[in-house]
Amino acid sequence: MSVVVRPLDSAGEAAWDRFVETMPAGTFFHRAGWAKVIETAFGHATHYSFTERDGAITGILPLARVKTLLFGDTLISNPFCVYGGPLAVDAESEAALVAHAEALLARTGASALEFRHLGPVETEAATGWIERPDLYVTFRKRFEADHERNMKAIPRKQRAMVRKGIQNGLSSTASRDVAVLHRIYAESVRNLGTPVFSRRYFQILLDVFGDAVDIVTIMDQEAPIASVMNFYFRDEVLPYYGGGSAAARGRAGNDFLYWETMRRAADRGFRLFDFGRSKIGTGSFAFKHNWGFEPEKLRYRFRLKPGETIPELNPLNPKYRMFIAAWKRLPLPVANVLGPFIVRGVG
Repeated sequence: MSVVVRPLDSAGEAAWDRFVETMPAGTFFHRAGWAKVIETAFGHATHYSFTERDGAITGILPLARVKTLLFGDTLISNPFCVYGGPLAVDAESEAALVAHAEALLARTGASALEFRHLGPVETEAATGWIERPDLYVTFRKRFEADHERNMKAIPRKQRAMVRKGIQNGLSSTASRDVAVLHRIYAESVRNLGTPVFSRRYFQILLDVFGDAVDIVTIMDQEAPIASVMNFYFRDEVLPYYGGGSAAARGRAGNDFLYWETMRRAADRGFRLFDFGRSKIGTGSFAFKHNWGFEPEKLRYRFRLKPGETIPELNPLNPKYRMFIAAWKRLPLPVANVLGPFIVRGVG
């Protein structure tokens, strides 16, 4: 029997997530809840679809249309996520999902279709796409239950920074305190010249994904100086939205933050640390590499309408240089008001 492509509805979310859990290439960013997050937080249309054969799911595709005046119109799997693309048990199911996405591209005003794969894609359905393996890398590494062994696995210079945080008497808390996270994160990304997400977006992530999300915050006595929102999936921990205050740098707060995230995750039985994506040549790339993590190329691929080019919405694009420099000088309250309107288009 041939597969049938169906749209995801609320009744099918549990089966969708069970399928993602069983697939070796499944990630936290394939979860069904992202449809609600993207629709509620940003107002973008989602086109989450799955293939079915004999009543069983054989493939899924989390897809959304990110359309704004500033940054254009693109179908992405999955926006605001570092991974995505179709997951399927067989070639027929994958081909049906890809054809469905290509049909959406043809009949909408979108200029491009983007799949954000974690690893290489060598199936027949991947032929004819433009691949950009040079866009981003990710950093993923296994760790152990033993804290001392994990500490010794960190290269010497970076390990010294973690120990400095310990010597400074820093401590950590795990909570769901969005207010503290957002205050620290907003200051951090403004200083990098990047628009901030809304505090509401962070709350929606907590509400939708429940216990699969927490917030680790570093305290310097009574003062929070660094904080990160973490996602948990299978045996993986993914510190995703994080930052540090001005005080964190001198106290090794950012270094201690990721150590504490790993330490706490180890105690809960997690064994893979996913540091997320970075662009080669950036400060975040260097920071993650200093932890002894080796970069893995992310296989992002694109289908373009005639005459269109690959969207280049990244901080190394020269056209955004003046914008970034100006954003760094904005008063924080102004950046916090304007940021959410801008960042919704940078999926």
